[in-house]
This record gives sequence, structure tokens and C-alpha cells, in this order.
Amino acid sequence: MQRINRPHPTTAHRRQRGITLIESLVALVISVLGIIGILGMQMRTLVDSQTATRRAQAIRLTEDLAERRQNNPDALGNLAAYTGVPTSSNDCKSTACAPADLATYDIKQWRTFVAEALPGGQATVFIPKGGLRQLGVLIGWRENRFSQTGQAFSAADLTALNAPLVVAGINSVGDAPVNCPAGLICHLQYIQPTQRCTPSGGTLYCPN
Repeated sequence: MQRINRPHPTTAHRRQRGITLIESLVALVISVLGIIGILGMQMRTLVDSQTATRRAQAIRLTEDLAERRQNNPDALGNLAAYTGVPTSSNDCKSTACAPADLATYDIKQWRTFVAEALPGGQATVFIPKGGLRQLGVLIGWRENRFSQTGQAFSAADLTALNAPLVVAGINSVGDAPVNCPAGLICHLQYIQPTQRCTPSGGTLYCPN
């Protein structure tokens, strides 16, 4: 009679448990990779959302400066005052100020708002070359920026990104080119001053 060798029940059961463990590990690895991919997409969406929010804040800050200049009766005559970086000014909120003092007060207050509203917020206000009846406003803020591959931008990449923001202008440091500071994202916008009052005989004539 031929003898049939049958696997021991314990051995077969142990072998089946090993196969199930490998399959579980593979499923776990696939799940982890999927979760990591989803988290990466969420982080990228969050970064893009923050960039859009901060750019909107920069636009609103530029509009705030434009509104301040509209309230100055001789903003056009004191255009250079807006390009400075004053450390002190008269308190034009509680007392009446001349247009020149009001311009100094407004730009000092406005620069403070830029620094408080944006992380690492900086601003450069300049008179464009050949455009003496307008002001250029360059607002920058700090933000982590990565390429599409997830790697940090190189110095050459940052230079290429900021190249459109390098403009010729006249600011508080003279005729040096105005560009986006290193390590910042910038928003460039031009605003047109209004002249509500007309100089006449050493005084300002303001029509009703």
C-alpha cells in the first residue's frame, strides 16, 4: 500500500499566516504612500492659498496708500516725501498738518502697517523714471517657495522670478534700481496721485 505524506496541520497553518502578513504589509505600505501623496497635495494647496491671501493684502495696502494720498491736498507737490523712510513725524491725527508733514506722517504710518500685516513685510515707494506724476509701490513678504519638483528654488531661479520686478526709479537712496529684496515674494503696482488743490501765491487753492 502506497503511503501518502500529508502536511502537518500546524505547518500549513503557519505558512498561511506568513502569506497573510506579507499581504498586510504591502497593503499598509500602499496606504501610507497614498496618505503621504494626499498630505502633499493639501500642503501645496495651503501654500498657494496663503500666497493668494498675502498678495490680496499687498494690493489692499497699496490701495490704502493711494487713499491717503487722495486725502492730501497737495500730494503731487510733495511726491518725493512718499519715497522716504521717516523715523519720526508730527501727529497729524490729533492736530492739523501742512501737506508736506501729512505726507511724512502717512508714509510712516503706512510702512508700519505693511510690517504688521505681512510676515517680514517690507515696502519701497519710488518715482518711476520718466513718470514723475505717479508712484511705484513694491511690497515684499517672506514666504517658503518651492519648485514643481518640491525642491527649494536656487539663487538662479529666484533671480529669474524677480527679474520682472527690477525697475528704474528714484527713491530715498537715489537713482539705484528698485528690485525685490532677496528671499521675499513681491507685488509691484503703480498709483496715480491726484491734485485736489492748486498752488497759488504761496497758498493752496482748494475748490469746493
